[in-house]
Amino acid sequence: MPDGGESLIVRAHSSMADIDASAWDRCAGQSRPDANPTVSHAFLKALEDSGSACADTGWLPQHLTLEDGSGRVIGALPLYLKSHSYGEYVFDWGWAEAYERAGGRYYPKLQSSVPFTPVTGPRLLIADENDWSATAGALISGLLQIFERHPASSVHITFPDEREWQAFGDAGLLQRQGFQYHWENRGYGSFDDFLGDLTSRKRKTIRKERQKALDEDGLTVRHLTGAEIEERHWAAFYRFYLDTVDRKWAHDYLKRDFFLALGESMADKVLLILAEYDGKPVAGAFNIIGGDALYGRNWGCAARFKFLHFEACYYQAIDFAIAKGLSRVEAGAQGEHKIQRGYLPSATYSAHLIRDPRFSEAVEQFLTQEQLGVARQMAMLTGQSPFRQEGEG
Repeated sequence: MPDGGESLIVRAHSSMADIDASAWDRCAGQSRPDANPTVSHAFLKALEDSGSACADTGWLPQHLTLEDGSGRVIGALPLYLKSHSYGEYVFDWGWAEAYERAGGRYYPKLQSSVPFTPVTGPRLLIADENDWSATAGALISGLLQIFERHPASSVHITFPDEREWQAFGDAGLLQRQGFQYHWENRGYGSFDDFLGDLTSRKRKTIRKERQKALDEDGLTVRHLTGAEIEERHWAAFYRFYLDTVDRKWAHDYLKRDFFLALGESMADKVLLILAEYDGKPVAGAFNIIGGDALYGRNWGCAARFKFLHFEACYYQAIDFAIAKGLSRVEAGAQGEHKIQRGYLPSATYSAHLIRDPRFSEAVEQFLTQEQLGVARQMAMLTGQSPFRQEGEG
């Protein structure tokens, strides 16, 4: 573990390919029971190799590694130099507009995150055998030293876990909170057990939705993972993904080669839920399987089926999580309709450091007011929970 007398070296890397995969994954805890695959070497490298996250798309890798005196990597941090704020899901467009309206230059900025992946997980990647607090402090210190020598306007760490969020706050970064919708597994043995925890009205609604999607519409839903996912399945899902992008006037952040790369390097961490009609795929949902959670990521549909989105993205995810003994399903941001399907508000975190002291003060004041609104909104939404209170049927 690092101590006051040990010489530590922070290095910046322009590509995941320049970092030893085993060293990175050891720091990223990929052998732990609660491993989060989105910070694995394979996942981040797939984003880069596919052209999804690279200099051309405004995500220039600047990943940090922390080495001890013997040259052994004891910590790491995913980091990008960004020329925009797309694909982050913690929105700072208003900050950028205000700063540039005042004559400043908001971009480039430094961003520690997993591109296009609003999943809470470690950002301070520290091997288990190292003292967490000391190594985290050294990593944060290295990040701040790089920031001091860099032309970036700011540093942003998005979707860290709560312990990291507190460490960044202790180091002087501004703290921000948001929320997503998560489903918690309360030891259910089946989907019916989960329904038994809901009010009678909500149970009936969900059963009707599932009946409509599966029985009346004649759909078949398949769970594919590992070697079961063939290139034809990825091709079908990618068509659905692009269809959703087109209909929502969104950006096709993820390239086809990203999905193919995951299929080659970490297919056992992927759950592809495919809905078929008359033997042909018509919709799909892409999920990442963590050590104790299922992370719902992307969805697409080539035809109109009522309630299919709920079935493929929410109910099938719950089915899978129960079958595999996972503790939760993280369904991502937005969508109050998730509440009535058992997905309740759960806090998310980010930390921010802004070079200009006057602008930093203004953002800090904004965050104080924003947090009051977030707390009220979470309380209000939680009050809409479909779960039975004691004594309810």
